[in-house]
Amino acid sequence: VLRDRQDEALGVIRRLLAGGDRFSYESEWFTLNDAALQMLPLQEQMPMTVASSISPSGMQLAGKYGIGALSIASTSTEGIVALPTQWGFAEEAAAAHGQVVDRRDWRVLMSWHLAETKEQARREAVHGLQRWHNEYNVHVLGRPGAVRVDDPWALLEQVAEGGASGGGAAVIGTPDDLVAAIRNLQDLTGGFGVVLGFAHDWANKENSMRSWEMMARYVIPALNGYVKPLQASADYVSANRGELMAGASAAVMSKIMGHQGAAQAMATTMANIAKAREAGESDTTFRPGAGLADAHKAGAPSTEE
Repeated sequence: VLRDRQDEALGVIRRLLAGGDRFSYESEWFTLNDAALQMLPLQEQMPMTVASSISPSGMQLAGKYGIGALSIASTSTEGIVALPTQWGFAEEAAAAHGQVVDRRDWRVLMSWHLAETKEQARREAVHGLQRWHNEYNVHVLGRPGAVRVDDPWALLEQVAEGGASGGGAAVIGTPDDLVAAIRNLQDLTGGFGVVLGFAHDWANKENSMRSWEMMARYVIPALNGYVKPLQASADYVSANRGELMAGASAAVMSKIMGHQGAAQAMATTMANIAKAREAGESDTTFRPGAGLADAHKAGAPSTEE
């Protein structure tokens, strides 16, 4: 009954949000008389999303009305495996009602905790994960099949198993692990548009904030392609550095040798380097300004007050 009412209400809500003429509507559980919204959304096509869990109902509604879907069961291994089938329900419903669903409007919920190393992430999350499972999933919600776990490390291994492959309930590790998991989940599902992070508070406030920061700084740029040009440039320079550096060095030397004073200074510098090598000095690296201290010792004018 509730799912049928959700379907009925969604159709009426969308009609109200679209504006247009006033209308009346009567059902067994609500009545509208000459109804219209006093204020309409600023967006002409306000995005709408239907939550979907295990049953096909949510996805079927998304398909019927051509709106987005949010898969909230994807935080479990079973839910992840079912994602491709779930999207199929949306496509079937869309075809039956003359609508089109777009994978870019499909949101998938994921759980993660990130740190600089996988070991650090696990240390930070292990005890909070146990409390969250025992006190919330088992005691408060009474999730079907959820049982109390006394060994926090055994629970962590169970939850995080297969996380980086996109087939686990959570990713507890590094930003690279999460990037790999999201990409693998894209392959598994055929593609989706948005990843939503579940705020579970497994770690303390400072470490949780650091995890979200690492998501923003490292994971999002990698997935959205923001660093592709930078990486491509670095790869190109690495592959062609011999030719590139030779050309740069030749250009610099051409300018130096074309100026009498600069050429004389270069000759002096090279002579000093040769003498240092002959004397067996360990540090013969040329640096701008090298030798100033020796000049001061020899009585050269100082700029210090």
